[in-house]
Order: sequence, then C-alpha cells, then structure tokens
Amino acid sequence: MTQPLLAVDRLSKSYGAIRAVHDVSFAVAPGEIVGVIGPNGSGKTTLFNCILGQTVPSAGAVRFRGTPLTGAAPLAVSRRGIGRTFQSLQVFGSLTVRDNLIAAAQEFQGSMAARLLAPSDAGLGARADAMIERFRLGRVARHPAGSLSYGQQKLVDIAMAFMPDPALVLLDEPAAGINPSLVEELRALLEGLNRERGATFVVIEHNMDFVMRLAQRVLVLAEGRLLAEGAPETVRAHPEVMEAYLGA
Repeated sequence: MTQPLLAVDRLSKSYGAIRAVHDVSFAVAPGEIVGVIGPNGSGKTTLFNCILGQTVPSAGAVRFRGTPLTGAAPLAVSRRGIGRTFQSLQVFGSLTVRDNLIAAAQEFQGSMAARLLAPSDAGLGARADAMIERFRLGRVARHPAGSLSYGQQKLVDIAMAFMPDPALVLLDEPAAGINPSLVEELRALLEGLNRERGATFVVIEHNMDFVMRLAQRVLVLAEGRLLAEGAPETVRAHPEVMEAYLGA
C-alpha cells in the first residue's frame, strides 16, 4: 500500500470549552484531490492551521511523507514541501505579477549567501514564466498585482502557492468571490495541474458545485468532527450531511 503523503491522526484543537476540531483523522494519497466542506464554524480553517503550524493542536498528530510534522513552525512546514493559500489574498500589490511569483519561491532557493549572489530573478524567471502561461496571466504579467481584478489576484495568489513546486497544496476557499466563468477556469487549471503534474491538494470550499466536480474525495466537518467522508456522489446522498449542511 502506498504511504500517504499527509496523515492526520485524531487531531483536536480546543479553545477552553470550545472544541474547534475534535478527533479528526484522514489521509491524503499522492496525486489526490480532497475537498473539505462544512458549515461556517465547523473547524475547516482551524484544521488547516493545525496541519500547517499556524496553530498548535491540543492533541493528535500530523505526518507528512511519514515524518512527524506536529508542532513544526510554519516556515519549516513550507520548506518540507507544503504550500497553502488563505481566505484573504496574500499578493504584494505593488509588485508585478511576475515578481510576485518569483518572491513566492525565492526563499526556497538555497542559502542566503547563494540568493544574494543569484541573478535578479533568483534564477526563477523561467519557472515564473511557465506558471504565468499555465494560469493564463500573460497579458497582466508586468502589471502591479494590486491593479488587477479580485479574480485575477486570486489566480496570482494560487499560482504563488504552486511556485516552489510543493508536494502538497492546501487551498482555503479558492473560488470565493470570483465570477462563475473564472470559477470554471480555475477548476480546469487545478485539474490540469493534477492530471499533468500529479499535483496533490486539499481544498476548503463553500461552492458546492465547484468542490463536488473537482474533488475525488470529500470530507465533511460539522462542529469540529468528521461527519462523513467519501466520493462526491456518496457524500451528496449522505442523510446526515444533507440535514447538517445541504439544508435538506
């Protein structure tokens, strides 16, 4: 059996009497797309933060490629090969789109001394240009990121997460706030990354159509617990999910 890329074992996070995440376990295989859904306050972002070192879990363990990750600092987590996006945009508004992409991967380019002696683009120009082409940002590549539409900035933000060539990317509501045509374009881009490069990612999303069409497996959180897990069509038909989340 293939070793999971990410393994979460009985993870919990409490704030006093409030259990934001409670006893959650799941694994993500290499090349898999996993969706995470649930009502507001169900613990989705807290789960991400515990995995990525932004929040210290109260109990449980996280392993990445079989190596314990629990308690590691966010930068150490990133350098092990995990990228992420946040609900709020993380682009540098005054930098061009191309320079945003270079900045996103620059700190992973060897030692500080090596980076100081590197070319002005840190040797990342070709990779940035390839990412610009993949995300169809060529027409705005030299524009300040802050001058773009919200949807275009979302694409830049996601492209930045993939720039260091991480083994796993956690995407927090990538489709939120963007128009329907761009949502479909984003889904196609992510599917292409998965199909052509074997990209592995976990996606938190409220847009049910987007996540159900994109993900190969869906996890449902409710009140911090894992309520259901399975293929999209199985989760859609789960009676507790329909009652707790889909409003049936």
